[in-house]
Amino acid sequence: MVLFLVLLSLGAPVITSYQPYAQNLETRLTPPNPQHWFGTDEFGRDVFARMLYGGRVSLSVGLVAVAISLAIGLFLGALAGYFGGWVDQVIMRTVDIVLCIPTLFLILMLITFIGPNLLNIMIVIGLTSWTELSRLVRAEFLTLRRRDYVSAAVALGVPDLRIIFRHILPNALAPVFISATFGVAGAILLESGLSFLGLGVQPPVPSWGNILTAGKDYITQAWWLTLFPGLAIFLTVLGYNLLGDGLRDLLDPRLSGTTPND
Repeated sequence: MVLFLVLLSLGAPVITSYQPYAQNLETRLTPPNPQHWFGTDEFGRDVFARMLYGGRVSLSVGLVAVAISLAIGLFLGALAGYFGGWVDQVIMRTVDIVLCIPTLFLILMLITFIGPNLLNIMIVIGLTSWTELSRLVRAEFLTLRRRDYVSAAVALGVPDLRIIFRHILPNALAPVFISATFGVAGAILLESGLSFLGLGVQPPVPSWGNILTAGKDYITQAWWLTLFPGLAIFLTVLGYNLLGDGLRDLLDPRLSGTTPND
C-alpha cells in the first residue's frame, strides 16, 4: 500500500496530463467523469492531479519530519543511555518537560510565530516528536551497554563515540525503525490536521489536508472533494501502521506469537 501510494505520487506527470494549478471555471465542481476521474474543485482544477501532487507533499512531510526526530532522538537517547549519571538526568528531565506540553498546542504556537509553509511544517513536527524515540533508544542502550562486546571495546580503549555509534547503535535500531514507521503515519496525519486548520501547507500548493479543507465548504454539492483526500489519508496511515506491525513481527519474532521453530 505504501509503495503503491509513493509510486502514484512520483509518477504524477506520467499518470495525468492535467496540472494541479490549472484553472478552468467553466468546469468548476464537475462530478467524477472519464475526463476528470476525481472531478474538479471550485476553481475547475482537476482533483485527481491535485491528489497525486499533494501526495508528494504529504508523504515528504512525514518522511522528513521523522528523519529530523530520528536524528535528535537517536543522538540524545544514545548519550543518556550510555553515559548515565548527570547526562542522563539532564536529557530525561528535558524530555519530561517537553512531554508535559500538549504537542498540538506547541506546534500551533510555533507555526503561528514562524509562519505556515512546507519547510516550517517539516521542521516543527520533527522538533516536537523526538521524545518517545529518545526514551526508546535510551532503554535499548541501558541494556546493550552491559554486553560483553561493549566491555571488551572499553577495555581496548575504544573512544566512547565509536562505541556508541559503531558497536551499540546498530544493535538498537530494530525497535527504532518500527517506531519511526508509526511516526511517519502520525506526521502525515498531523500535517493533514494542520492544513485542515489552515496552518499547514498553504494554497495553491496542494496537500491532502488543504484539499479536504476546501471541500468542506461544498460537502453538500461536491462530495468528491472530501471523500478522495480523506480516503487517501486513511489508506496512507493504515498502510504505514500495517508496515510497522509487519516490521515488528519480522524484527522481533517474540512479539508475533511464534517460536523460532515455527
